Amino acid sequence: MAATVSISESNGAGETITASVSNINYGSTDAVNLVPADYPITRGTYSYEKWNRYNVTDMGTSTKIDNLQVWKSAGTLSLGSSGTMKANLVTSGYTAETYSTPVNTQSTKADTTFPTSDPGTANIGISGSLTGSLTSTGYSDYIVSQIYVDTDAPVGPHAQLTITFQWDEQ
Repeated sequence: MAATVSISESNGAGETITASVSNINYGSTDAVNLVPADYPITRGTYSYEKWNRYNVTDMGTSTKIDNLQVWKSAGTLSLGSSGTMKANLVTSGYTAETYSTPVNTQSTKADTTFPTSDPGTANIGISGSLTGSLTSTGYSDYIVSQIYVDTDAPVGPHAQLTITFQWDEQ
């Protein structure tokens, strides 16, 4: 039996954790499973950061989860000429982030362009290391991401995309 893995999200000043999210929509509020049309990102501003983690709730017959990879695998971004989607996803020089209240100003944690193809190796860590592993239930390190919508972006939905979460399981 395979392990049970979902994506969690942390929100708020006191870190409220939602164990299994239905979407990772960006918006103008710090909320889980939000509807972007209800909380649009105004042109010339940043979304609130998203703080997500892999959440292993059952190892099944697996003995190890590792090699965590995250990337934008499909979809479009309509963020304007200088709009960006950034995260703390890197394949070298990795530092784990400690949870802090999500901000809607330029993130100091999500500071690398969000990958748009399979990185080939881990780009988010476990216990502070890209070579870390989970051998029992638990969480990965935080994936911190954010979008900036430039002033020349079209009105309407700014991001309709698919983010892929991949891992190795032994």
